Amino acid sequence: MIRGGPLTGRPKPVPSWSARWRATARSCGAPASGWSPDRRPGSGPTTFLAVPQPERDNLRGRRTRDSAARTGKLCYAGVEVTEVAGPSEMTCPISPFRTRSRAFFAAGPLLALGAALLFAPPPAVAAGDSQPPSIRLRVAGGLADLRQYVRHEQPFWSRRVPELTGGRVKVEIAPFDRSGIRGQEMLQLMRLGVVPFGNVLLSLAAADDPELNGIDLPVLNPDVASLRRTAALWRPGLKALLRDRYAVELLAVYTYPAQVVFCRRPFSGLSDLAGRRVRTSSVGQSELVSALGAAPVVIPFAETLGAMRSGVVECAITAAMSGNAIGLHELTSHLSRLAVGWGVSVFAVNRTTWLALPEDVRTSLGEGLRQLEDEIWRSAEVETENGLACNAGSDDCVDGRRGRMTIVEERDQDEALRAQLLRDVVLPSWVRRCGAGCAETWNRHIAPALGLWAKER
Repeated sequence: MIRGGPLTGRPKPVPSWSARWRATARSCGAPASGWSPDRRPGSGPTTFLAVPQPERDNLRGRRTRDSAARTGKLCYAGVEVTEVAGPSEMTCPISPFRTRSRAFFAAGPLLALGAALLFAPPPAVAAGDSQPPSIRLRVAGGLADLRQYVRHEQPFWSRRVPELTGGRVKVEIAPFDRSGIRGQEMLQLMRLGVVPFGNVLLSLAAADDPELNGIDLPVLNPDVASLRRTAALWRPGLKALLRDRYAVELLAVYTYPAQVVFCRRPFSGLSDLAGRRVRTSSVGQSELVSALGAAPVVIPFAETLGAMRSGVVECAITAAMSGNAIGLHELTSHLSRLAVGWGVSVFAVNRTTWLALPEDVRTSLGEGLRQLEDEIWRSAEVETENGLACNAGSDDCVDGRRGRMTIVEERDQDEALRAQLLRDVVLPSWVRRCGAGCAETWNRHIAPALGLWAKER
């Protein structure tokens, strides 16, 4: 691409992407030489990091112009934030993301999430005072209004993290779905450093990378014990995948409660769903429902009750307590105990950001997150059983509305059908979407324990 010169009219080359980044970095205080866009932060009081051009993701770069003197805007420099001195106008690059995300970063509860790890300027202290500087983190948490976020994630980051670090670390957290961030884009934004700390719902991220959700394939984990076993087997491969493919560090694995089947008319097992229209929420669930001879209808959770009321669907796959909360127990009569899926998510951090934290802070956060992970798993198990109890109208119901539904218990023939569907439909369909590499990963981590081998296509 060329443009005409201002005086001669002769074409002149437009500066390359790398050259523009170097010029911008120099305006933010980077050294004039020895710097490249791909360079990771090194040692020294101030380090600089530019996001590699994301050509393979088909994302378009953007730049924004702000007056440092007028707004006091900070120029992002790796994990540190260096104030730009002087009245001159600067052009600082920002990582590519969609318009919706840009609006969120312009004004929202997580302002400047792209610089999510901020080392606050150290206060003026007397000579010899060794008090470490304070650290501010901004975190994109899980789904808003659900128990995982309200009762576990938010209190952990808002209260427990400051306690674990002796008040050194302060955190602002907001749910990603209330922050203008699409779950499908979370890992790419984390790879670029736009969202360094984030909760990634694997069923959403798997739309672009199906290998991520091998831990939670439909009917793979009929109960929480099965899910715990699968998670333990899959975790090493997931950790390596996130590090190598997205440059993020896996810190915790969470799960939402079990996804079960609500139906208006009686049914005794999965085979009875044939001929019915069933609300699903993912490609994998739709493939499973189709294999049962039913008609899958992908519907957002918020529209599920209306679809059931209007007759668009006769059954719905969703969590027992979530369905209770929106009133599905008032429109349906039967509810299965068998978990079709769970909704596994990972909490991760941009690796550059993570390594820039002091070692003692990383240790404290790591220990705290392991405790948080255990609490969330226990809560998901309790909420699953509580959802079944409330929908059935049991005296064991807590925090829900009592219904009069019939709980469909799993039978021997249902277990046989589940195993057949997993072997003949679910696993082959996942490998077909994911590729031979996923079959190899499955056979290395999962197959020896389950005796279920994936065929490489």
